[in-house]
Amino acid sequence: MPIVGSPHGSLEPYPDLSLAELMVGSIDRWGDRVALVDGVSGAEYDFRALGRAMQVVGGLLRDDGVEPGDRVAIVAPNSTEWIAAFLGIQAAGAAVTTLSPLSRRREVEQQFADSKPSAVFVGGEATTVVRTLWGSDERIYDMSSVWQMVVQGGGRSTSVRTAPGGEVAVVAYSSGTTGMPKGVMLTNRNLVANVHQLLAPGPLDDSSVMVDFLPFSHIYGMVGLMACGLVAGARQVVMPGFDPLLFARLVEEHQATNLFVVPPVMLDLAQGLEGDWSSVTHVMTAAAPVSAHVVSAVEEACGARVYEGYGLTEASPATNSTMCGPVRFGTVGQPLPDTLEMVVDVESGRAVAFGEVGELWVQGPQVMAGYLNSPEATASAIVEDESGRWLRTGDIVTMDRDGYVTIRDRAKEMIKFRGYQVAPAELESVLLEHPGVADAAVVPVRVDGGDGEIPKAFVVVVPGTDLGPEEVVRYVSERVAPYKKVREVEFIEAIPRSPTGKILRRDLRE
Repeated sequence: MPIVGSPHGSLEPYPDLSLAELMVGSIDRWGDRVALVDGVSGAEYDFRALGRAMQVVGGLLRDDGVEPGDRVAIVAPNSTEWIAAFLGIQAAGAAVTTLSPLSRRREVEQQFADSKPSAVFVGGEATTVVRTLWGSDERIYDMSSVWQMVVQGGGRSTSVRTAPGGEVAVVAYSSGTTGMPKGVMLTNRNLVANVHQLLAPGPLDDSSVMVDFLPFSHIYGMVGLMACGLVAGARQVVMPGFDPLLFARLVEEHQATNLFVVPPVMLDLAQGLEGDWSSVTHVMTAAAPVSAHVVSAVEEACGARVYEGYGLTEASPATNSTMCGPVRFGTVGQPLPDTLEMVVDVESGRAVAFGEVGELWVQGPQVMAGYLNSPEATASAIVEDESGRWLRTGDIVTMDRDGYVTIRDRAKEMIKFRGYQVAPAELESVLLEHPGVADAAVVPVRVDGGDGEIPKAFVVVVPGTDLGPEEVVRYVSERVAPYKKVREVEFIEAIPRSPTGKILRRDLRE
């Protein structure tokens, strides 16, 4: 198979800007247009307000000792304040690292230990946990007070730091192909390029209205919605999380045109979620496969075009979209501009012919710099040869002669539940802390409906221990975010392993 590129050709050269500078340009361009609407309170903020937030929050961080190259964490649900904080961190020249607002103590501990943030913005359910772990009132900021900080510091004028394109702007956590979550280092160049790649073929512009419920803590929400929306000049109505009734009301009230969703919401729409969808012109779904009949049902219900996309955190995140050419149901589309792809045999490492199964390899300006503190994992994920620097996605696919990619399976062990990534190794680590568990393995189980996959635990009980499935589920759920919890449990005599000790997950799935 030859290396396949995008039908859109090249956007090179990309602007030599930091992500912060890109945002400043958009703020200057769109001025007094409404940028953000709080979906709960109805408060509106124009682009100039975001410009003030960048200056004030960035300046306060620098006054508090945050230096360029530091990492600043955000642990909070979606809000207009979340975006203001993100922009302020970028203005200070620091890198943003995010955690789900549903994170449990051990998850926060692990990510803080790896990323070593010098400051943190916090809100929502995780506030108590984060404040306890932080152990100080210094450089910890309540997300709900961000706009107050902006007003109080409104007289100051702090310039946005100019950062090199190769400097890391975001450290987003992903489990990569295997194992525990790792910090994906995304540079300014990666993120600026991917914003332009996404906007080039897409329908998002300054006439668009979006309803943002996808978490900004996830790379899809952060780049595909927040960043792209700001650069395009779209109006973004921000929800703290998905609530179907509020979602439907906000779409109708604000005459939303562009919806960005995940398969569970596609299923809601297909099954007749009540609302007036007549303003909607485009629906983008990503994060997990969706069936052709659901796509057709949504198009009929909304009278809108449905597009599918594909990507991964390590690619900032987008690499493919059906926006790039005629839509072909069942595929995730063709490569985005300046993205090269090939399908490689997992065993031999050689490219396969069109239509044959293999692992998708991706090359482009959006591919990560590497994993934080994990040179071995980086070396495993990135392959450099005479044809360039390739990211091994870990996804098993086929590609046709027109470059349309169809996801077949995953070589990596990630479980995708409602669009969230769940690492089996992380759940296994939690299970093995239970005094009654001798050994454990977690695998994905496909389920009907919009959940996609659920984590199922196979557990070996310590002899003489009275342990039931309810206790296993409860134990894990108390220690991880709700979307990660184990949802099925089966007790077995032994976990099948290879001679080197690797869990034979395929045997368990079968």
